[in-house]
Amino acid sequence: MKIAVIGLGFVGLSLASVLASKGNNVIGIDVDVKKCKKICNGITPFFEPDLEKTLKIGLKKKLTISNDFSLIKDYDMIFVAVGTPQKSNGAIELSMIKKAVTSIGTILAKSKKKPIVLIKSTVIPGTMQNVILPILEKRSGKKAGKEFGLISNPEFLQESSAIKDTKFPHVIVLGGYQTKFMKKAKSFFSKLHPNVPITITNHQTVEMIKYANNSFLATKISFINQLSNICQNIPGANIDDIAKTIGLDPRIGALFLNAGPGYGGSCLPKDMKALISFADKIGINPTLLNAVEKTNQKQIQNIISLMEKTLGTLASKRITVLGTAFKPNTDDVRDSIAIELIKKLLKKKSRITIYDPKAMKNTRNIFGDKIIYAGSVADALNKSKCAILMTHWKQFERFNNNSIKYMSKKFIIDCRRILVEKELQAEYYAIGIGKI
Repeated sequence: MKIAVIGLGFVGLSLASVLASKGNNVIGIDVDVKKCKKICNGITPFFEPDLEKTLKIGLKKKLTISNDFSLIKDYDMIFVAVGTPQKSNGAIELSMIKKAVTSIGTILAKSKKKPIVLIKSTVIPGTMQNVILPILEKRSGKKAGKEFGLISNPEFLQESSAIKDTKFPHVIVLGGYQTKFMKKAKSFFSKLHPNVPITITNHQTVEMIKYANNSFLATKISFINQLSNICQNIPGANIDDIAKTIGLDPRIGALFLNAGPGYGGSCLPKDMKALISFADKIGINPTLLNAVEKTNQKQIQNIISLMEKTLGTLASKRITVLGTAFKPNTDDVRDSIAIELIKKLLKKKSRITIYDPKAMKNTRNIFGDKIIYAGSVADALNKSKCAILMTHWKQFERFNNNSIKYMSKKFIIDCRRILVEKELQAEYYAIGIGKI
């Protein structure tokens, strides 16, 4: 079985590396020549735990990397994992996936192979049927289901655990028609992931499954954050004890009940906006989804209001933001709440200093010289009037009274309750815990 992976971002590179590390003959294709050169040398273009190690194992076995689409001509399975970013109005942007499937269709026209094309990119319901299938059939001059297979195969990866999630998925989802290609795909995944349940349904349902999954996770986060805001105004109330207890109820579950400044990253915000936009387009008013998104957006204002209550005007005040990645163990700042917070503080003329163990470069790409980049927590806190802990990096747990001794005002807002057990000689607010 020869496998091609188109698009070497977070999903594609993780998939290609894992498949190759298991001994499969894999080629990874990406239009970015510089990225391909890096990957060929075993260097990942972004930080993800265990990815570089898995990539190097794959390269020693049967993984090749190229920007030449024509090389997929003789491959049995073609995974498409290109990005589907959002437009300014929240709708999904399909230009990259259209280009990818156009190239695949052109190559199929010249090939005697009958490959299976599997779409891993997140797309709104109807995209496979109305956009991708027509492009492939027109460009190739061939019929889906007879001369090539077309299957929806979404991913359910979490950043910071992508390799684990790729190796040990909780489910395999396949969408399309019941053809010989679907049987081959089912057989492939059954051997690759024994004992993992496989759901087979149509394209539209699979496309909706991905959005249903992410919108539900976003709903859990906004739910616990709204409870956190209530706890903030109840002396002694502790959101972590509440989340831990309700999470023990099997009907609820503990995952994604960590209260904080809001959800971010490359998936949840984008997919929520795309689903809301899609619902509006087909005449449905998604009141719950709108409320989830509104709750998430309000979390930043709650932090700013707390700062203004203590500091008054924020103009010219030196503010420290600790953690700009949207979650720990990644350098991803896409739709990070910390990034949005910094933008709002800059509008208020605050002087911002930041520190993040992994995301400094990506943060600099956004703000340039508008903010200060510290080399350590201590440097970031020097002469600061307020420190805001936004990301739960492990090293922030070492934060103590010695860390804050050079702050000009010892005022701390802990959005992740990292320091709640410490006796800090400071004005300390843990989001989600009411002050007694």
